[in-house]
Amino acid sequence: MLKIYNTMTREKEVFNPLEEGIVKIYTCGQTVYDDVHIGNAKTYSSWDVIIRYLRYKGYKVLHVQNFTDVGHLTDDADQGEDKIEKRARERKINPWELVDNQIEEYWHVIDDLNINRPNISPRATSLIPEMIDIIKILLEKGYAYEVESNVYYDVSKFKDYTKLSKLKLDEESAKARVDQDPLKKSPFDFALWLNAKKGDQMHIMRWNSPWGEGYPGWHLECSVMSMKYLGETIDIHCGGIDHIPTHHPNEIAQAEAATGKKFVRTWMHAEFITLNGKKMSKSLGNYVTARELIDQHGGLVVRMGLVPGHYRSAVDWNPDVIANAKKNVERIQNSLSLIKDSPGGTKTNLNQAIEEVQKSFEEAMDDDFNTPKAFATIHDFIKQINSSLDNKKDILNKAREVLVELLGVLGLDFTKKKGIDDAKIDGLMELIISLRDKSRKEKNYELSDEIREKLRSTGIQIEDTEDGPRWKMS
Repeated sequence: MLKIYNTMTREKEVFNPLEEGIVKIYTCGQTVYDDVHIGNAKTYSSWDVIIRYLRYKGYKVLHVQNFTDVGHLTDDADQGEDKIEKRARERKINPWELVDNQIEEYWHVIDDLNINRPNISPRATSLIPEMIDIIKILLEKGYAYEVESNVYYDVSKFKDYTKLSKLKLDEESAKARVDQDPLKKSPFDFALWLNAKKGDQMHIMRWNSPWGEGYPGWHLECSVMSMKYLGETIDIHCGGIDHIPTHHPNEIAQAEAATGKKFVRTWMHAEFITLNGKKMSKSLGNYVTARELIDQHGGLVVRMGLVPGHYRSAVDWNPDVIANAKKNVERIQNSLSLIKDSPGGTKTNLNQAIEEVQKSFEEAMDDDFNTPKAFATIHDFIKQINSSLDNKKDILNKAREVLVELLGVLGLDFTKKKGIDDAKIDGLMELIISLRDKSRKEKNYELSDEIREKLRSTGIQIEDTEDGPRWKMS
């Protein structure tokens, strides 16, 4: 039985979706004003592993993840500027252009990290009419109020507003919210719709509404998008731990007040990542983007660095992480090469290890997606393979098949090299090796050595043996 830690109950619970065999999951996505940093990459990789495992178990998964392209202000208490408009002004470009550029770059990073794309990836700005409709319902039911073309949610009207956060709303905690909006009845009320005009400034991204020109509050979009594409009650909602105090309680308040139904059955939250033992901060120079790491080390190595950490555990990203990831990638590649090159033997003892690794892997993943334990299980299996190369060839091939499948559940794809599958790589290498062999026979050693060095620089090593040249990943 699969058990998932539910933030709402603070307990691991047996997972049973609302509809048998179908899982509807919503994950909070990127606010597209900046590049994907390593912390974002860790979170998205975690959700990807969870969705891959659900599909591995036979579930049909419908995954929705949003793009926040308006309304996310620099202060969660509905103060400050829109992050997208602020960054667009700094770069001297149109906000819409910034959004398009950032979404395009986001997909490049996601693809390079082998993170499966969601089934649906809506932009917040594509559902403005639906947001306006929800606001109307909340006003009619008395959960919201309008002041000077702004619409706020009245938290006092929603029972158990803090049931997810477990926080106490009192005067002391209210003082933490410094520059309060004087239009609010309470500092804990939050914006559903904001007036586009602030002082002499007019928000560039704005829409007509019954309350005048404006734009939606950040918290509204996720409630609306999840309900539109997944229904009024969804199975799983994922986000970062920073969403527990405010963003997700606000989502619950909006959705459940509007529909009268339970919004989410299981809440999952990912821990933060630190960089060299410190919180990531651009201002402190302690910040790294996923793109920088991918360009330097490759997507597979970066993904390998992210996989061993549990989604609910804090991870420190430091040089040792990359070093270990490279070693793990090399260890797996070498094992796959050993299986491929082994002529096999007569033994059959690896059959038991194949059965045990699948069982152990599933037991680990069924325990709230325990990826550290699952990866350790794979590591032990690799050791068993390497010491059992005298098994029958069909058993070795089965071991390879199982190994590749389990690695795939963790998003670690060792069957492709920059989008080329194994068969095409083998064919290409045969051609290159034959050209090198021909140049040697013609005593064109300069060309032969050049081919060898070029391949070595890309991580491919050629070995000249008595049976002819062979190649492997170095």
